Amino acid sequence: MPFGGNDWLALTQEPALEPELPICDPHHHFWDFRVQSIPYQRYLLHELAADINSGHNVRSTVFVEARSMYRASGPAEMRPVGEVEFVQGLAAASASGMYGPGRAASAIVGHADLKLGDKVAPVLDALQAASPNRFKGIRHNVTWSPDPTLGNRETQGILANSNFRKGAMVLAQRGLSLDAMLSFPQLPELADFAKAVPNLPIILNHMGGVSRVGLYANKDAEVQAAWRKGIAAVAACPNVTVKLGGMGMPRWGFGWHAREKPIGSAELAEAMSPWMGYCIQQFGPDRCMFESNFPPDKVSYSYNVMYNAFKRLSKGYSTGERAAMFHGTAARMYRIND
Repeated sequence: MPFGGNDWLALTQEPALEPELPICDPHHHFWDFRVQSIPYQRYLLHELAADINSGHNVRSTVFVEARSMYRASGPAEMRPVGEVEFVQGLAAASASGMYGPGRAASAIVGHADLKLGDKVAPVLDALQAASPNRFKGIRHNVTWSPDPTLGNRETQGILANSNFRKGAMVLAQRGLSLDAMLSFPQLPELADFAKAVPNLPIILNHMGGVSRVGLYANKDAEVQAAWRKGIAAVAACPNVTVKLGGMGMPRWGFGWHAREKPIGSAELAEAMSPWMGYCIQQFGPDRCMFESNFPPDKVSYSYNVMYNAFKRLSKGYSTGERAAMFHGTAARMYRIND
């Protein structure tokens, strides 16, 4: 990546638009990977606080699992509990008010392997014990694609796997939610899965995992047609909501991360609008939530510019619809009182 970093982001400065509008950021990570291939190798409370206090009224955030700070020993299925223990401490520090008015990790989404079926129950018990007041659900990344550049996280057809569905039913019985990350050709599979577990609240991450690079480069018409059909199928399932974001990841093919100067919010809103507008049309504002997906999206634009873009592209919606997309939907889905 030729550019990037806070100094690069600072080359594009904007005042925050509508700074009073309440925001719940429903998707960010904490990590300290120290791996050269990962931009923003360290993203902990100080780094998040600098972003959410950069001008917008971010009242609360949701941490989503990132395979960070797993336990170094013990049964493999229990190792993700370490991540929730780690984030619970950061959330408690944020709740002290020492890092600004926003409450980081007001809700915590951990990880448990749903392929365990009924045996996922003790893992969920341990996750809940690690964060009795903030643990609200898990994310299981089911990404599978024939494109090797995407980095498969599961096997083909996993959403139809009987043990996976049994594990999902255990999740539903406990009143917990499932965040799902996938590749866009899997959207019809997610729709079938959602129908099979109608009592499970499912949150579709990053607008369905669009990719316009690698195997999908220079195939925009084909990609968009498949994505639109898949989004419509998933939106027909009332137990699914969608996160509007993730477009700063290089897999989307915009190339913003490689610019000499970072993109501004007006241009960003124009580029995002066709994709996000379609999601809002299909799901309705009450089932949509704007997300930061920081720090992965931070390779392309700053937090301040990103939320300015969200505010610009949502101008045509009513006050109530915008309140839902910026705060209400996320607070409801993750049961946050802020």
